[in-house]
Amino acid sequence: MDCISRKRLQLLQPHKVRKMKLNQKQKKVFYFWLLIVAAAIFTWIGFGGEVFTKTQKLVEKKDELFGTTYKEWKDQFVLGLDYTFAFIALVSAITIGFIWRKRTRP
Repeated sequence: MDCISRKRLQLLQPHKVRKMKLNQKQKKVFYFWLLIVAAAIFTWIGFGGEVFTKTQKLVEKKDELFGTTYKEWKDQFVLGLDYTFAFIALVSAITIGFIWRKRTRP
């Protein structure tokens, strides 16, 4: 009556995952990376949290003589999320390289 063998019914055992253990130097590099990424994100928030980087800002000015308002472009750098992500990606790649180089070999 058993048409299906027990071998087919056995579930695959999950493979043991080796966890990477960081030594002290690697932990210092990782914490330094975390500090730089947090500083980059807070700087981006400080610039206004814009998605795209801008080099000019539209400001409204008032003409004193006639009392009318008009809009004018003012040269001002506003950091965007695009440059922030690029900076974080660059710092992450460098950090991964440092962590890889500072590993202890058995």
